[in-house]
Amino acid sequence: MDIYKINKLDELLSGNTYPGRGILIGKTPDGTKAVAAYFIMGRSENSRNRIFTEKEGDVFTEPFDASKVQDPSLIIYAAIRQYQDSLIVTNGDQTDTIYNFLSEGKTFEEALNTREFEPDQPNYTPRISGILNFSAGDFSYKMNILKSVDAEGSACVRYTFDYPAVNGLGHFLHTYVCDGSPIPSFQGEPERVEVMDDIDAFSALLWKALDENNKISLYVRYTDLATGETDNRLINKNK
Repeated sequence: MDIYKINKLDELLSGNTYPGRGILIGKTPDGTKAVAAYFIMGRSENSRNRIFTEKEGDVFTEPFDASKVQDPSLIIYAAIRQYQDSLIVTNGDQTDTIYNFLSEGKTFEEALNTREFEPDQPNYTPRISGILNFSAGDFSYKMNILKSVDAEGSACVRYTFDYPAVNGLGHFLHTYVCDGSPIPSFQGEPERVEVMDDIDAFSALLWKALDENNKISLYVRYTDLATGETDNRLINKNK
């Protein structure tokens, strides 16, 4: 097994009907841009009734049809927020927890030590989070997963991965291995994946690779490391 293999996203996701929600962070091959992507999927009517919206640079999940919302607690949240030189990306309301801790001079890890996996028995969906820390024309990033230690949800295990930004390399963390009942939680380290210089080509590749029936929304942001300028792509299946 080649532990340094860099996977192609379309090959990695091919045939996987339900990786759940996913975060991808990396650096373009030309070394000029930071890449952050987040997608959501859904199997139930409640989960599928969502869109992404962008407000002043932050990204939120919102109902597509407010009249059909059954339980907003785990599906409506800020997914992406900027705090000073840090970009936070998560799959739940721990985005706000991290933001608040940073504003108090505390750390990404300290924030997540106060949270655990989602209380959606029997799946106990992991909370996945990422943060890009920009400095001196470059960046580093961390990814974290909070998941149940057993099938009963008796305790939470916490893993944080700390990465340097390497040209052409991204790391991909998603909530589930694949579909199932209960749905099996993600296992192991974030997957090594290729990223691309062209945001349109990369966004199209990722959106196409996600299962047609279950994908809901995708957001991709490229940040120019020299200027700090951002380029974004937002795709909603519900329009």
